[in-house]
Amino acid sequence: MNKTEEFAERLSKCYTGAVYDVMRNMGLPDQLLPNHIRPLNLQHKIAGPVFTISGKIDRSLDKDSSLLKWCEMLSKAPTGHVLICQPNDDTLAHMGELSAETLTFKGVLGYIVDGGCRDSAFIEEIGFPVYCSYFTPRDVVSVWYATELGGEICIGGVRISSGDFVLADRDGVIIIPQDVVQEVLEKTEEVLLTENLVRKAILSGTDPVDAYLQFRKF
Repeated sequence: MNKTEEFAERLSKCYTGAVYDVMRNMGLPDQLLPNHIRPLNLQHKIAGPVFTISGKIDRSLDKDSSLLKWCEMLSKAPTGHVLICQPNDDTLAHMGELSAETLTFKGVLGYIVDGGCRDSAFIEEIGFPVYCSYFTPRDVVSVWYATELGGEICIGGVRISSGDFVLADRDGVIIIPQDVVQEVLEKTEEVLLTENLVRKAILSGTDPVDAYLQFRKF
């Protein structure tokens, strides 16, 4: 297991609330993506390194060229990564059933888009984790394509680069810059241990004020 895989596995055992608290205390309180980006399935968590996609509307495209560009994007999606897409569009679906099937087969960990999704019931049945802003049956054919893969994108004021890490659960989506991911993980793991002690104290009858004064965590 390499470092990236190790970090992804450790991150998958965390939750966004704990990671947010750690990053806030580190002076990084604004790494949350907008709260309109929600999971198809509330039980799905996504944790891993990011691979970015940006795109735009282009109504000069014909059907074949737009679908070929879409398939090229799927072909280049790296195994063991989470795709995060800034489509620069709020009218189309930027994920569907066949694409989700393809990404599942390739070993992609999940897909997060500040845009739309269709075939949502099928995708949920497949079990591929998708976070999106809305649903629509309107697809990208002849009107949208990915302009850049692996570059820097911005969603809700948060700058995201390939190689950063993301943790997404039912509470939200948080981006962890790659240069601080190890520190964030170590501190979050310490928080989880402390929370277990606080929980044990509370359940044994310790007053919450006393528990906080003892552990400085609540």
